[in-house]
Amino acid sequence: MASTKNTGTEKYDGFTEEERGAMKERAKELKAGARRGPKPDPEVEVLAKIAEMSDSDRAIGERLHALIRANAPMLQPKLWYGMPAYARDGKIVCHFVCAGKFKTRYATFAFSDEANLDDGTMWPNSFALTTLDAAAEKRIAALVKQAVS
Repeated sequence: MASTKNTGTEKYDGFTEEERGAMKERAKELKAGARRGPKPDPEVEVLAKIAEMSDSDRAIGERLHALIRANAPMLQPKLWYGMPAYARDGKIVCHFVCAGKFKTRYATFAFSDEANLDDGTMWPNSFALTTLDAAAEKRIAALVKQAVS
């Protein structure tokens, strides 16, 4: 059996520190949801998480949040693995992963299989974002509307 310790010369193929952190955040979210008593406002939690992001990620996150709330007000913001997500009937429809979360070169905005985006036998459901310009905002707004139609 291979060692799981990284001595500097061995490569560990398990979860990264960032992935383990996301799983821990998800466990906290599930525990918080199971608690009795008053629950924190999920939109406040999402906005707080966006506020913690780097400047470029925060700009994208704030704009995405506003676009989703304006174009699909029936979606409820919530945290999902420590990331801003938007759900219908408790099921995630779309979510945002900032570049800083997993130390990647771009952020992503993705739709789940709950989104009504079907178009033939193949269609995109995840998008790389480096910034949001007017054209990207228009496309995202249309996709969000379609996703909940």
